[in-house]
Amino acid sequence: MSAEQAQRAPIRLLVVDDHPLFRRGVTALLATQPQLQVVGEAADAGEALRRAEQLQPDVVLLDHHMPGVSGVDLLPGLREAAPAARVLMLTVSEDADTLALALQRGAHGYLLKTADSEVLVAAIERALRGQSTVSMEMTDKLVSALQAQQPQAVALPVPPVAAEPVDPLEQLSPREFEILREIAAGASNKEIARSLAIAETTVKIHVQHILRKLGLSSRVQAAVLLTEGRGRASG
Repeated sequence: MSAEQAQRAPIRLLVVDDHPLFRRGVTALLATQPQLQVVGEAADAGEALRRAEQLQPDVVLLDHHMPGVSGVDLLPGLREAAPAARVLMLTVSEDADTLALALQRGAHGYLLKTADSEVLVAAIERALRGQSTVSMEMTDKLVSALQAQQPQAVALPVPPVAAEPVDPLEQLSPREFEILREIAAGASNKEIARSLAIAETTVKIHVQHILRKLGLSSRVQAAVLLTEGRGRASG
């Protein structure tokens, strides 16, 4: 393929949203743009990871509110499944903390679903170039949130106060702790998925979150930490 042909190649898109009607509407809208091509759709985190790894899209349009694993929590897994893909959040969530976390985890933009089609298309093209786009409404919210935090940033340091050591296991959600117990019992991802009646890819995402929250690099370390924590509790 020549350089000129490569420039004319459409931007390959993966649409991830749990609402079928919205996915169809976005797909139909983008189909009117010759420079864009929707190559796949997904309704949840597990399907999104499988499709991203299989299709290796240029840009992923990702909803935040989905069953099981949220869009923001899915971002690290998507980046691992399709390292070259740019992820553009397309959601109804107007929460400034969600926006900040999405950008921290590598999203290349954050648009509300109320955005005009021209804004969406432009944001996709900007994402492909490595540039970010944030809805004007969300930009204002983010600036307000940062301004509200400013007094804390310039406050005089306070001498540290001795406190009880925090149990790292308390950072885990109930589902993550449930999966950690299964890991400590020696169960594989497939066995955990079968036991908890969830997708194996969902288990994989939870395991990544557990290791990141605990600052660990392996399942063995996580199992040891849980065992030692139980030992201290009973001692």
